[in-house]
Amino acid sequence: MSNTPPRFEFTISATDGKARTGTIAMQRGEIRTPAFMPVGTAATVKAVKPQDVRASGADILLGNTYHLMLRPGAERVARLGGLHHFMGWDRPILTDSGGYQVMSLSELTKRSEEGIVFKSHLDGTRHMLSPERSMEIQRLLGSNIVMAFDELVPTTSTREVQAAAMERSMRWAKRSREGFDSGGEHAANNAIFGIQQGALDEGLRKWSADALLDIGFDGYAVGGLAVGEGQEAMFGVLDYAPGQLDPAKPRYLMGVGKPDDIVGAVERGIDMFDCVLPTRSGRTGQAFTRTGPINIRNAKFAEDQGPLDPECPCPSCTGFSRAYIHHLVRAGEILGAMLMTEHNLTFYQHLMSDLRAAIAEGTLGAFANSFRMRYATQKGG
Repeated sequence: MSNTPPRFEFTISATDGKARTGTIAMQRGEIRTPAFMPVGTAATVKAVKPQDVRASGADILLGNTYHLMLRPGAERVARLGGLHHFMGWDRPILTDSGGYQVMSLSELTKRSEEGIVFKSHLDGTRHMLSPERSMEIQRLLGSNIVMAFDELVPTTSTREVQAAAMERSMRWAKRSREGFDSGGEHAANNAIFGIQQGALDEGLRKWSADALLDIGFDGYAVGGLAVGEGQEAMFGVLDYAPGQLDPAKPRYLMGVGKPDDIVGAVERGIDMFDCVLPTRSGRTGQAFTRTGPINIRNAKFAEDQGPLDPECPCPSCTGFSRAYIHHLVRAGEILGAMLMTEHNLTFYQHLMSDLRAAIAEGTLGAFANSFRMRYATQKGG
């Protein structure tokens, strides 16, 4: 019997309604689901050291293909030993395909069946991203979960535009799968996820899901949401979209989100999440608490000697007062961003832990309702 960890193995240990809890086993470690992945855009989770990200409870990070290909460059990262060695994180890393950033950050893009030509937002240099190049970059980075390359269009686009982009994304998904599979040892030891598209249209989503299932992936993302359509519309899609995908594989909702978004998505069968919200909010003075988010910059916290969140065990809450962190953030001190970010990451990971426990105990409905009720009491405080 070999003791080598599996390449990719998803085990569901308990269900509660549509929600599932389980484990993804990979060679770099296990990922407990439902999982929240902190975003390490440029080979760093901003303002937090890797060991502190792990201490918050994170099993896996997300890296951005677009940002890393532009700076410092995928080939350079490969020469320096790969992304894990480069950034000092030895557990699993999921990399996005670059498609979303190309569309949202680049001033000029030219789309064709081959791929997308774009100008860097850093220096204006021209680059080409195709399914094959995206797979190559993610392989050079040493990604453990590679995302297929897709084409994004706004949810406000016409159905014809949405359908054309979705169908092209499915052709690109097949090329992504073939590009990944040609990666030799990397492909033999890592995984690739397909991305369902189709905006808010159930028929397009079904077409997309069937095409992805026909190609076959290790997991499936629900893409094209959390782009301004609102929670009600997003939940409307999540009422049916996860059920169109393979129930034996992980389901990943990209770019989500607020704590109450995550709770509702878990209830609808989502297993994986990523979002910049806990880190970005930490740098701008918003702390997440069990009674809703607070703006630590507000004057009412200037002499508040309590912790950010009395129920939080993170070093920021056990070691420092709201008054002190208020001072740091108002003064623009770097430590303010560090303490706020560490707290927010811990809050998110404790939420995921609570969700996993509630699913295992069959009490998710009660937990979710209680969470929503408390979380809404102090919004904007």
